[in-house]
Amino acid sequence: MTMPDAALAFRLLGAVEMSVAGRPVELGPPQQRTVLACLAIEAGRPVSLQTLATRLWGDEQPAGARTSLYAHLARIRQAVELGAADAGAKVGLVRRTGGYVLDVDRDWVDLHRFRRLARAPAQTEAERVASLQAALDLWRGDPLAGTSGDWADRVRDSLTGERLDAVTLWAGGLLRLDRPGEVIAATRELVAEHPLSEPLVAALMRALAVCGREAEALELFTATRARLADELGADPGQELRAVHEALLRGEIRQVSPADRQAPIPETVAPAPARRVPAQLPADVYAFTGREHELSTLDDLLPESGDTSTAVVVSAVSGTAGVGKTSLALRWAHRVRERFPDGQLYVDLRGYDAERPLTASDALASFLSALGLVGNDIPLDVDDRAARYRTELNGQRVLILLDNAATVGQIRPLLPGAPGCLVVVTSRDSLAGLVARHGARRLDLDLLPLADAVHLLGRLIGKRVSAEPEAAEALAEECARLPLALRVAAELAAARPEIPLSELVEELEDQQRRLDLLDAGLDPHTAVRAVFSWSYRNLAEDAAATFRMLGLHPGQDFDPYAAAALCDVSLTAARQLLDRLARVHLIDGHPHGRYKMHDLLRAYANDLANAVCSAAERDAARTRLFDFYLATAASAMDKLHPAERHRRPRIAAPSTPTPDFTTSKLAKAWLDAERANLVAMCVHAEAHAWPSHAVRLSSTLFRYLDTRGLNADALVIHSLGRQAAVRIGDSAGEARTLINLGLIHWHHGRHTEAVEHLQQALGHYADLSADDGQAAAHKNLGVVFWRQGHFDRAAEHLTEALHTYRRLDDVLGQAEALGNLGLVYERLGQLEAALDHHRQALTRFEQVGYRLGEAYALNDLGTVHLLLGQPSEAVRQLEQALDRFRQIGQRAGEAEALNGLGRVLCASGAFDDAVARHAEALAVATEIGERYEQAGAHTGIAVVRESVGDLDQARRHWETALAMYRSLGVPEADAIQAQLAALDAVHQKVGS
Repeated sequence: MTMPDAALAFRLLGAVEMSVAGRPVELGPPQQRTVLACLAIEAGRPVSLQTLATRLWGDEQPAGARTSLYAHLARIRQAVELGAADAGAKVGLVRRTGGYVLDVDRDWVDLHRFRRLARAPAQTEAERVASLQAALDLWRGDPLAGTSGDWADRVRDSLTGERLDAVTLWAGGLLRLDRPGEVIAATRELVAEHPLSEPLVAALMRALAVCGREAEALELFTATRARLADELGADPGQELRAVHEALLRGEIRQVSPADRQAPIPETVAPAPARRVPAQLPADVYAFTGREHELSTLDDLLPESGDTSTAVVVSAVSGTAGVGKTSLALRWAHRVRERFPDGQLYVDLRGYDAERPLTASDALASFLSALGLVGNDIPLDVDDRAARYRTELNGQRVLILLDNAATVGQIRPLLPGAPGCLVVVTSRDSLAGLVARHGARRLDLDLLPLADAVHLLGRLIGKRVSAEPEAAEALAEECARLPLALRVAAELAAARPEIPLSELVEELEDQQRRLDLLDAGLDPHTAVRAVFSWSYRNLAEDAAATFRMLGLHPGQDFDPYAAAALCDVSLTAARQLLDRLARVHLIDGHPHGRYKMHDLLRAYANDLANAVCSAAERDAARTRLFDFYLATAASAMDKLHPAERHRRPRIAAPSTPTPDFTTSKLAKAWLDAERANLVAMCVHAEAHAWPSHAVRLSSTLFRYLDTRGLNADALVIHSLGRQAAVRIGDSAGEARTLINLGLIHWHHGRHTEAVEHLQQALGHYADLSADDGQAAAHKNLGVVFWRQGHFDRAAEHLTEALHTYRRLDDVLGQAEALGNLGLVYERLGQLEAALDHHRQALTRFEQVGYRLGEAYALNDLGTVHLLLGQPSEAVRQLEQALDRFRQIGQRAGEAEALNGLGRVLCASGAFDDAVARHAEALAVATEIGERYEQAGAHTGIAVVRESVGDLDQARRHWETALAMYRSLGVPEADAIQAQLAALDAVHQKVGS
């Protein structure tokens, strides 16, 4: 297939060719074709001679390698120029800074056109299939045929993987369009060539089954499983096993010609699509040079046929401001397509004097990015690391660990199996990472002078070429550090009327003024000089703002936070931030937020300490923490007004705050500021604001709990408890103990939950705080109920109810009544359960607590089902479901769906019952709610047993059993008994 609208084309998806009007041009020997392939793959980007030589000959280059390379390049240039002349096309091979560039429209290279078509957005399935078909039509055989060398082999293997991925997507689209015959015809030969490509095998198996050829599909699975075991020592993966199981259960039905538009049914409860993280920050504007370093990183990519079981790790080290992060990001964006399972990024803040990011927090962030939520993220760092390694097993993910200080920060973040690649940046050499984990070290030096000047030219334009000597002097004064060069260039651009030579003299003078000047030997001195130069040219109000921003404990901020730190109006704060962003002393980010480079933040903090008194600094932080605490309280009042009396009353701050006119705005603010609230809690607990940490724990409890943000909740409540102990706030400690107890309860750690709640009860008893004792009793009752200790649960809940009545706390009464209703329900006292749930509903309605109303309706529906009143049960459960969805309470939504599934099953509507349980399973899986996941599997098992499908019933019973056991709840015993009954049935049938 020729390139549309192009008489000249470069082909890599088969034999390496250049063609004019469809006729191949003679390209010479394999090495020359390899050079052209390298240039075409990087079309439009410079490729250095060193990179070309390494890709052509590897590390052991022959004598005269460079001479041979120049000869290859000359012949390729001649062929390209002749072809361009014949075709009337504007194409050339040119020498530019950084190397040789094949200057060509990338769409004239079949590889780049393939990638564009394969990833093109589409409005319909048919459009998507057509685009993929057009992409696949570009393939003519093995990629890079006619080239030689290890690099060509590696690329050939990678491109073949891209082709198979595209074929798999194309086949899936055809199946959804009910065109299985085309899938079979196109994939049989590919499966024979690539028998270990499991997604491709799965697509062919499904197509065969849809066409009524189940036996062939099962034979294909058997052959693939045997080959995987023989050649890789591995079992089939999850996707292939799922198709096999669906085949065995008869869940992939044949589609007749009369049923062409019907969707192809999936398994009852398909696993949610794996989340593909794409966390890389944006590539760096005007990135310059570093071709050798990029080539060195290229060598990290695995070679074809590499059977090593080691994880590839690279440690990029160098002084602050030398461009480690920029280099790592530029390379990561260049190779991200080699990692189809995603890219993870974290700033470890290793040189943050206040709080470097812990490995535990980084793991929680990564697990969340990989799709884990809520209770699926373990509490302990070792458990998180183990789960992280499990999630990455068999995946191809690029992991960028930025700004690491120690090997201890990094080690838990290393995957356990090959396929992933880790790049670490650090000011330290990380010798332990090299010695123990085989990391390949790349020491990043200062920019070469020519590259430093070129960067200045890209940033400030023609003034560099007009004053070349001054530009070189400026680059030297900046120690050829990219960060210093960018800040200096911005100031120069802001003063276009002043010659560069004068600016250089000014900077030289500023360097002499610095106390820390060390004869220019320390690159940090140059950075400080440039920062100081830029800072001294600020107006006083902007300079004061810059200093104050150095006191912020988080990693980003908005104008409200700046207004609090600087004690100015919101309008003034916005204007000041814009001015600082224009001179690159802060960076603007989406949604009106800003961020500072860690060196600039440290410099601003130093200025604040030098210029401002301790009282001024404390006052600024107090205003900031008052702002965060008060705004969090305002957001919680909007989200959960009925619980306002349970949260500490926070005075309005002296600086502006957002106006939350809707609950959506309140939630959005909490989501955006969550990391800063955690950072504030850390700083407040460690320094002079411990009461802020205590109050923040109580303020944010419901937000963290309903969102399932257990990782952040554990940090905030633990720090809140430490702060309360430090200042002798026994009531605050008790409240944080309750919060911590509920986190452990969510994770099925009932012993720890009871210990924390009993400690809270003791504190409240010593304080004679009746409301606190009632809260502790209520939560102890919930934990004991979940454990199946119903008498102890009833005792604690009854005590809570009596206290709430004495205090006239209507919300507390409603919660205690509802939980007592659950206990009576489990004891079989259904009329008592019904009465308690009705009383709870009345009280929830009285105080306007819609979440409580939803749970009360849900519980009423369950009791009506047990009483044999299905129509009333459906009415109550559907009302509950509507409320849960309106509120956005996903756990409650899953619970109501499971309840409706049970009612439908009892009524004999088995298909509808399975559909409801499948919905519940999807929701519960999405939010990590294991108790309701187990409930969904239990419901499906009951349906399957009711229709006589005992094998599938067993599979769901076993899944539910494993989940209930992990939670330590008595439902596990009931399911064990059910499985024993199924075994007895099988034995009886067999005899």
